[in-house]
Amino acid sequence: MALYGLRELALQSFEPLGLMAEASHQTVNFWGNFVAWIPGMREAGAALESFSRLAKGYGKPGFAIDDVIVSGQRVAVTETVLIDEPFCRLLRFKKDMPCPGPQVLLVAPLSGHYATLLRPTVEALLPEHDVCITDWTDARFVPLDAGRFDLGCYVEYLKRFMRYLGTDTHVIAVCQPGVPVLCAIAQMAEDSEHAQPRTMTLIAAPIDTRVSPTPVNQFAQTYTLPWFEANVIERVPARYPGMGRQVYPGFLQLAGFVSMNMSRHADAHLDFYCNLVKGNQNEAALHRKFYDEYNAVLDVPAEYYLETIQKVFQEHHLSRGCMEVGNRRVHLEAITKVALLTIEGAEDDITGRDQTEAAHLLCTGISPKHRKHVVVDGVGHYGTFAGRRFHQCILPAITQFIGMHAA
Repeated sequence: MALYGLRELALQSFEPLGLMAEASHQTVNFWGNFVAWIPGMREAGAALESFSRLAKGYGKPGFAIDDVIVSGQRVAVTETVLIDEPFCRLLRFKKDMPCPGPQVLLVAPLSGHYATLLRPTVEALLPEHDVCITDWTDARFVPLDAGRFDLGCYVEYLKRFMRYLGTDTHVIAVCQPGVPVLCAIAQMAEDSEHAQPRTMTLIAAPIDTRVSPTPVNQFAQTYTLPWFEANVIERVPARYPGMGRQVYPGFLQLAGFVSMNMSRHADAHLDFYCNLVKGNQNEAALHRKFYDEYNAVLDVPAEYYLETIQKVFQEHHLSRGCMEVGNRRVHLEAITKVALLTIEGAEDDITGRDQTEAAHLLCTGISPKHRKHVVVDGVGHYGTFAGRRFHQCILPAITQFIGMHAA
């Protein structure tokens, strides 16, 4: 039996135990402080919840952004679908105000987690901007008759989204989509398209992974493309609409991320248990919120995943000037009208230092006054798009750069 099938079997086997643990936990929780004095009751409740969370599957979270504070006033936000494609939806978070600010296209990674991982980024951008985001679809839910999805398809999606949003758009790519964003804008520039965005911001993007290689980069270099195809590509099981589609399963990527920081995740779950026993509900709630998002993963189309491994992480096509997408060579020097901002975290262990800055060396057609590079000390990968340092250092840099180049 394939690994995907074994995983599904394990989830189904643990599901009754997880439901029993959840029901028992709810029963204990129902009586609350009335039974908290009984020896071992808090420990039992904590153990039951911890087990139920480990045993259950995590579905796609919602953005759940209903309002935002703008200039001290609460403004309603409505999530709307602008374009609905088989592999991605273009979402807009429409603010109930006449002048929502400069329009931003936030390009989320298609690399395991849902676009909702960027919920904090959306919430941070909303007060000053009109925000849209690429909401990638879990490939296991895309029927085979929808066709393949490779890097060329990804670039075509981005071009269609930018054409729809128009020339006053500012594109922000977080991590992995930095490469397809550059490719899409380069093709639009070469074709002299009117809908080229005003700015592009690349955050922790693997533009040239030969520079300061991280363990992630080294892993991609260690194994051949046939090894990846044989060991991490699976077919979607029969219980899903995408039955038979070849994918890189999200649970494998999640396992990889967890293994990189195993002790940290183990400590986090132990702390969760201890906080439940001590009654520290605020700390426990933060753990639930983080891991509800972190554990929710999607499957990536195999053809896109393998092409990215080959062209970005193994053969470095973009930085070597030989990148082709959709049977068309990419000429980054064609970009002349789009301002470029690159942002890196000094402590990033996924996208190494200077890998994103490499975009400046490749985009030779952009004048010096229309480019900027920012490095933030004490910031790791996730800190480049969420958290205290993001709000203090990175968000102001993005807002200022967009303001300088807005219409």
